[in-house]
Amino acid sequence: MAVSPPIDDHTEALDLTVRGFLFCLRRDLEGRLTLAAPHLEGYGAFALDWSSADVQRRIAGGRKQLLAKAIGLHKKPTLKVFDATAGLGRDGYTLAALGASVTLAERNPVLAALLRDAHRRALGLNLLRDAAGRMQLVEQDNTTDLGSAAAGTDVIYLDPMYPDDGKRALPSKEMQILRDLTGGDPDGDALLKAALATRTSRVVVKRPSKAPWLADAKPNLSMEGTQARFDIYLG
Repeated sequence: MAVSPPIDDHTEALDLTVRGFLFCLRRDLEGRLTLAAPHLEGYGAFALDWSSADVQRRIAGGRKQLLAKAIGLHKKPTLKVFDATAGLGRDGYTLAALGASVTLAERNPVLAALLRDAHRRALGLNLLRDAAGRMQLVEQDNTTDLGSAAAGTDVIYLDPMYPDDGKRALPSKEMQILRDLTGGDPDGDALLKAALATRTSRVVVKRPSKAPWLADAKPNLSMEGTQARFDIYLG
């Protein structure tokens, strides 16, 4: 998605139309970059906040929670993880808080700008600084650039968004806005194929519990939760 003018760390206000929808980027009174979608009535602007109760609750689950175990942090907390579908950065930050070094990769320039802003703010807060220091952000399309970008990492993590089929309820206003912004991740199959083509020893895919395997590729093992499943492919 091309954005003009570009979104950078000095952007104060920008309106852009994507997929026929208007989106508004603004700095709030706290200096946070926020995103709003005026076409969604009752949905206010939001900023990425890794100090939120939701993220802190995920971290409190420790290395025995499904996400951390699927990645392998219960055996080696210092793994290098390439989060190829960074999105809101919540899983990536959780993994960093549990000891991993995490590269957040995001191809959508609006989400990448929100992630940069969240990372900048996290580095300035005592509560978040250590984990944020183990994170870096790259803006790229991983269906084409994954091999070189993920070189040297231990695990590639994928959490592709479902395309909107009109049937599934969305869990939050943020995800509804993101779906309208991105249209979902209809090329999730291609992303998994790109990940499996790398020399990374483990690829982990987060899926809804009843969802089919990406690219119809059977994993070596799966870890089942009540709402999500982690499919694990070993190199």
